[in-house]
Amino acid sequence: MFCNLIPLIKLRAIPPLDDNFCPAVLWNHAFLDAVRSSGEGLPLAVGLERNDGGVSIFRTHIFPQEHKLASTNLLYTERLVKTLLWLRGGYKLTIAGPGKIGKFIKEVYSSKGERAFDVKFMSNIYEKPFTVEISNTKKIYSTKEKSIPLGGHLEGCRIGFDLGASDRKVSAVIDGKAVFSEEVVWNPSIQTNPNYHYHEIMSMLHHAAVHMPRVDAIGGSSAGVYINNRVMSASIFRGISPDLFEKRVKHIFLDIQKEWGVPLEIINDGEITALAGSMSLETNSVLGIAMGSSEAGGYINKDGNITGWLNELAFAPIDFHTEASVDEWSGDRGCGVQYFSQVAVIRLAKKAGIVFDKKQTSAEKLKFVQELMNKGDKRARKVFETIGCYLGYGIAYYADFYDIKHILILGRVTSGEGGQIILQKAEQVLKEEFPELFKNISLHLPDESIRRVGQSIAAASLPTLP
Repeated sequence: MFCNLIPLIKLRAIPPLDDNFCPAVLWNHAFLDAVRSSGEGLPLAVGLERNDGGVSIFRTHIFPQEHKLASTNLLYTERLVKTLLWLRGGYKLTIAGPGKIGKFIKEVYSSKGERAFDVKFMSNIYEKPFTVEISNTKKIYSTKEKSIPLGGHLEGCRIGFDLGASDRKVSAVIDGKAVFSEEVVWNPSIQTNPNYHYHEIMSMLHHAAVHMPRVDAIGGSSAGVYINNRVMSASIFRGISPDLFEKRVKHIFLDIQKEWGVPLEIINDGEITALAGSMSLETNSVLGIAMGSSEAGGYINKDGNITGWLNELAFAPIDFHTEASVDEWSGDRGCGVQYFSQVAVIRLAKKAGIVFDKKQTSAEKLKFVQELMNKGDKRARKVFETIGCYLGYGIAYYADFYDIKHILILGRVTSGEGGQIILQKAEQVLKEEFPELFKNISLHLPDESIRRVGQSIAAASLPTLP
């Protein structure tokens, strides 16, 4: 059914290693243009409620049932719901519009439906059963967005850390200046005993602490969802059984805080990326995109605050092709993790003809491709050019949901010459396909040291001192 609109989509910049790429932004724009041209559009609203009392509402239009393109309504709505769910989050989804659309979404987003993973995930992190309510546009409630200040506290002796799936970084920071930074390769995702994580984290904190006269506060980041310093979901703990997760992992950072006896804050690494951008650029309306073992996103709004949104860009679909790459965790196609992470580098490298050693870890494979890039390997260059094309179209898609003035790109994937190529191709796509966005959005790729450990330094600024 996607094919009904694909003939209307003409890419000005085709990713060198992906002829089938169907950008979500172009598909959506083609759909909405067709709805407007029909003069028969029906209103549709999607509402999401969160634990903090926040309510997000997204309003749009779809075809009437008798229209020849009405079959595309279901796919448009499902992908829209998927995107909103992972960008904004919520335990209650309300579909206000034609009953057929609501019934379809309710079936798909159920414990036995095609999006059962999403349902279970949202139920777990909000600690409430996920529900779908069918309503009409006259009864849809009002938007109630909340925002709170984030970090920026530089005084004192602080430790900041960032926990990735391939490496962990830590910095000792005195009055805003890093006096020590360390990056260590680790492999937490396959570990089945949470003692491994606990001791690794404690070890890096001690390594940083010896470089300061005292420790006043600790701030950290990691991929996943963290609420009040509790781990609700995180890829670095994927190997832990559900029972052990509840008993030992959910409160692991509260336990670490007790050990150190100082203020401690941990949040999603995407939010730290956005914070790092806001602090370094001294501006707001910043979307941070961290390309590491997965894709992380964070957003600082026009007031310099974070919202109650999830910003889990890794699960938001950016490719609508029916044969788009499948995310091994959620089982869905075309999601950001397959396009903006080391997963993407490895996937594309294989398509480019690069052969890996079976003994290489994912982090080692990424480094191998980057080394080839530094040697002028044309295959490696195509990998990063392809990711850059993805990013240009991805940014345009994100801009339909965020008010963005600046985008900061961080993470191990952006290290070296490959990062420059990604940035250049993304800017080329914006200039050729979305000239208005190109004029209004600035892309930033920090220097190498900030790219690699900038998140841990920004994380150090999270806690307020007593």
